[in-house]
Amino acid sequence: MFFRVVQRDWRSWWPMAAATVGVAMVLLIAVRQPLADRLWPDTRAQALRAEAAAALASGRLSAADGTGARELYEAALAMDPDRPEARDGLSQVARAALAQAQSALAEERFDDARAALALARELAAPRAAVDRVESALRERLSAQAGLDDVRARARAAYARGDLHGSENSALPLYRRILGLRPDDADALRGREDALGDLLQQAREDLREGRYAEAARAVAVAREFDPGHIDLPDTQARLGEERDALLRQAHADRDAGRLERAEARYRALLESDPDAAEPLEGMEQLALAHARRAERAAADFRFSDADTALAEAARVAPGGSATAAVDAAVRHVERARLAHARLRPAGSPAQRRERLPVLLEQVDAAEQRGDLLTPPGESAYDRLRAARAIAPDDNGVRRAAARLLPAAVACFDRELRGNRLARARSCLDARTALSEDEDTLAPARRRLAQRWLAVGDERLGAGELAAARAAHGAAREIDPTVPELAAFAERLRAAGSVGESR
Repeated sequence: MFFRVVQRDWRSWWPMAAATVGVAMVLLIAVRQPLADRLWPDTRAQALRAEAAAALASGRLSAADGTGARELYEAALAMDPDRPEARDGLSQVARAALAQAQSALAEERFDDARAALALARELAAPRAAVDRVESALRERLSAQAGLDDVRARARAAYARGDLHGSENSALPLYRRILGLRPDDADALRGREDALGDLLQQAREDLREGRYAEAARAVAVAREFDPGHIDLPDTQARLGEERDALLRQAHADRDAGRLERAEARYRALLESDPDAAEPLEGMEQLALAHARRAERAAADFRFSDADTALAEAARVAPGGSATAAVDAAVRHVERARLAHARLRPAGSPAQRRERLPVLLEQVDAAEQRGDLLTPPGESAYDRLRAARAIAPDDNGVRRAAARLLPAAVACFDRELRGNRLARARSCLDARTALSEDEDTLAPARRRLAQRWLAVGDERLGAGELAAARAAHGAAREIDPTVPELAAFAERLRAAGSVGESR
């Protein structure tokens, strides 16, 4: 009976026992090697050393996939750093690399020789032996490159004064020699002499005011030997000349000598196209040309205005200067329309006869106090009609000089009252009356900033269209106002938020 009970129990639990044994066998197979590596690391390190020795014997000293002798010995060393066998193996790899370099050199496989030398140096092969093979490699390369011929060509180029500019000039040829033989004393002397002559010429150019030529020579010297003994002094003189040239360019620009200022700025930019100060100077030149166009258009001298606009467009490097040129173009077009409306009919002689009448009307309106209003009857409008007939007439010019203080007072009064559109009309009158640019520029800046303040207020109230209109008015008046870009960015952000809603 006991046997039957045991037999029955065995039948009930033997499948579970079999499954447990199966799982244990699978786990044992899966973790056997990692456990062996953890419990007996020397076994794995020994296997790596054996693989490394085989790779060394077959001449496979290094491989990117980790199967080279170097990589295998390094892996064994990392796993078991206390055993000396892996270090000894790496030393053997270094010596084998040196032997491979010598063999490749003998067979003129120069790229292989370079690679083997690099491996030998990295694995700390005897330095003297590495240097000997490396020197022999350079000699073979030198012989192959025909350096004697290169040397003769370099000397000939130096003798005729051809120092740089082509691959057959002295400095590039000396550089070619030194690339193969860095310690070549003759080539070092030749380069030193050529650079000395080049920098001497640069200093002479500076004395004669030829900044761009001097800057190019200094850049060439810096390229070929940044440690040349004459370079620091010449660079210091170049910096002094640069500062002086920049000051002269600013002075020419401020004095209205725009062509001379442009020549100086371009000389500075030739050596450094991204230099901030000359670029800013060119931008100011474009603005000056644009203001010239506006003043010429105010006198109805449209040929001069068109010439100034063309100069402004040519000089403008971009950014606010381009915006200023665009504003000047619109200003000139408005002046053309006004001229067409004001120009009386009749022959030139008949129009000339009307000039005294118009000037009398200017005086009468001025006596009444009707300086800028009412439209069409004001002293300013009568003066514009007279200017349309004879912009260079002395009587016209005297009347303009008398009306200018009234236009200035009008601008200040309207700006204080925050009547910005009327202030703009007064500003246009000041421009038309040929006020000096030094006093017009701050007035433009004040009015543009006031428009931006209005735009800021409208933007805060959520009136995006009104804010954009205020921004456009400010940009039209003074595209260079510093706050313009930041406000434009706020407008873009506000527009994006509105669209996302």
